[in-house]
Amino acid sequence: MSPVDVPDAVRNKARAAGATGWLDGLGDLIAGLARDWSITVGAPLTGGTEAFVAEAVMGDGTPAVLKLCVPRDLDAARLEITVLRLADGDGCARLYRDDVDRGALLLERLGPSMFDLGLPYEQRLPLLVASAQAMWRPVADDLGLTSGDAKGRWLADHVLRQWNALDRPCSERAVEHAIAAVERRVAAHDDERAVLVHGDIHQWNALRAADGGFKLVDPDGMRAEPEYDLGILMREDPTEGDLRERARWLAALTGLDERAIWEWGAIERVSTGLLCTEIDLQPAGAEMLAAADRAATT
Repeated sequence: MSPVDVPDAVRNKARAAGATGWLDGLGDLIAGLARDWSITVGAPLTGGTEAFVAEAVMGDGTPAVLKLCVPRDLDAARLEITVLRLADGDGCARLYRDDVDRGALLLERLGPSMFDLGLPYEQRLPLLVASAQAMWRPVADDLGLTSGDAKGRWLADHVLRQWNALDRPCSERAVEHAIAAVERRVAAHDDERAVLVHGDIHQWNALRAADGGFKLVDPDGMRAEPEYDLGILMREDPTEGDLRERARWLAALTGLDERAIWEWGAIERVSTGLLCTEIDLQPAGAEMLAAADRAATT
C-alpha cells in the first residue's frame, strides 16, 4: 500500500510518544479497518494532533470520519469511546463503530467548526451551552470516568507544578485564588448531581451538524457537576466582556449555580493559560493569565 499522508503535527506527536512503529504500520491498520468495517477511506483531515483523522464512506454510502488515536495511551481511546457511547449522538458526534485495541473510532462526519465559520462570541456562547446540555445525563460510577473531585485535585497539583516550572508567569495571587476555588469544588462534589460532561468545550471542538446546529468532538469526558462545562466557557474568550457578568448570564440561562461556574472557571483559566504558555500558544496563554490576575482582585 502507498505511504499514508500523515499531517506533520500528528507525525511529530507520534514520534514524541515513541510510536514510530504505529506510523510505519498505519497503512496496514487503515487497510484492515477498511476491510473489517466495509468502509472506503479518503483524504486525511488536518487540525488535530492526538490522532490521524481521515474522511471515510460506509458501505451504505453514509459519510463518516475515521479516527486513529496515537497509541501513547489506549485509555484515551477507551475513554472517548465510553463517552460517545453514553452520549449516543446527543450534543456530540455519533459513534458508528469502534475498536479500542486498535485505537479506532468511526464517527459521524460533521461540517466546519465554529472557528472556521467565524462565529462571533455572542453567537457561540448559547450554542455551546446547548450542545453541552444535550450531553449531560446521569451516568454510573463504575465506567472508569474521572470524577469531578478527582479532576479538581489534579488541576490544583498541576497548576502549582507548572507555575513554578514556567518561572511563575502570572501572579501568586491568581494561583492562590484558583486553587482556593477548586478546593471548594472538590469539597462540594456530590455523586447525586454528577452527570456526563464533555470537559473541553470551545469553538474548535464544536462542528456544524446536518440539522444546522452544532455537535461537539474530542470529549475529555468526566462524571462531574454540570457547572464544570460552563467553567470551560469562563476560560475561553478571556478578553470578551466582564467575566462576572458572564458567570451570572450562564447561571441564569441554565439554572445552575453561579459560584460553581465562577470557581471552575478560575482554575481552568490558570491551568489552560499555563499550558498555552508552555507550548508557546500566544497570545491565548498571556490573555488567560492576565484575566486570572484581574479576576483574583474582584
